[in-house]
Amino acid sequence: MQRRSQTAVLAAASLLLAAGCSSGGEKTENGGDASSAPPRSPGASAPASPSASPSPSVAAKGSVKVTATLTTGLESPWGVAPLPGGDLLVASRDTGTIVKVAADGGKKTELGSVPGVEAGGEGGLLGIAVSSTFGADHQVYAYFTTASDNRIVRMIYDEKRPAGNQLGAPDTIFKGIPKGQIHNGGRIAFGPDKMLYAGTGETGDTGLAQDKDSPGGKVLRMTPDGEPAHGNPEADSVVYDYGHRNVQGLAWDGEKRLWASEFGQDTWDELNLVQPGKNYGWPEVEGKGKGDAGSTFVDPVAQWKTADASPSGIAYAKGSIWMAGLRGERLWRIPLDGTKAAAEPQAFLDGDYGRLRTVVAAEDGGLWLVTSNTDGRGEPRKGDDRILHLEVS
Repeated sequence: MQRRSQTAVLAAASLLLAAGCSSGGEKTENGGDASSAPPRSPGASAPASPSASPSPSVAAKGSVKVTATLTTGLESPWGVAPLPGGDLLVASRDTGTIVKVAADGGKKTELGSVPGVEAGGEGGLLGIAVSSTFGADHQVYAYFTTASDNRIVRMIYDEKRPAGNQLGAPDTIFKGIPKGQIHNGGRIAFGPDKMLYAGTGETGDTGLAQDKDSPGGKVLRMTPDGEPAHGNPEADSVVYDYGHRNVQGLAWDGEKRLWASEFGQDTWDELNLVQPGKNYGWPEVEGKGKGDAGSTFVDPVAQWKTADASPSGIAYAKGSIWMAGLRGERLWRIPLDGTKAAAEPQAFLDGDYGRLRTVVAAEDGGLWLVTSNTDGRGEPRKGDDRILHLEVS
């Protein structure tokens, strides 16, 4: 891969708008300076490296139709995990609670609070996921900020217990992920290989992204017990790739390739194809570029100018990656042709629902889209925050 340079504006302009964390100083996920932000099991095989095998033919232009509002009145929703059968678990960043939202009717039931959550700035109760063997073990995984770090725990969910008391004691499987007022990453998901993946941030300490001994500014891959997964670049490390600023979106396409969204700083937000052991360049470079021949930095597949994205969650559906934008207040569609974008990204719902935090694939082929207007940086509207059901093509 050729070196990516911040001088690549002309080469990247055709790939549209963008948005990450804009100019001056350390940037928050809203695009402002950090100073202005409100207080707030071993033995499994490694996934195959991304191949160039094409995806099914995908139209250059797609469509989005909001078919229903599933529920309203959510407080600072962040992570979302579909349960078998279609119901959704939703984590509240600031309250540290998890609720179940019924896919039929949207009824909310509180499971309980996650002990040890210390919300502040961009930290708190962030990503959640359910075990790949949930039917047998009923394990719910959570990534959250404590007084000392970000960590991942698992808890047994027992829906037969009274509402508000349905979560068992947390079992910490991985700790020591750097924490900060900004750039905590936080998305977790189980991959097709049944390993647990986590997107992390560098907390504003840019050097962590290039330090392979630190879990900050990385995509991590581990067993369900929190151990380095077989096939990782280093046998004794959970680090899967490095050189990231703030990864908040993870999704696999139809060929089991892993994609990740990332907040940029002054110039470009990114959608990256994750490859084991590769270096995605932060803080040396941001976005695409020609650079020096022989560089090992990996270019993003697509990029957006600051103010048009600030990407958080992503999902795969109908041959495309769908990316939720916070500051950009829109949903982006990136049609795929194998390991490349088949066409320029396409924006939907621009400003219609405010900040968009999380998008997940629904069992009917559509999407669930979660707003983020009660996070201290949005402008809440009546009923916020909400979950919308989308019909997409």
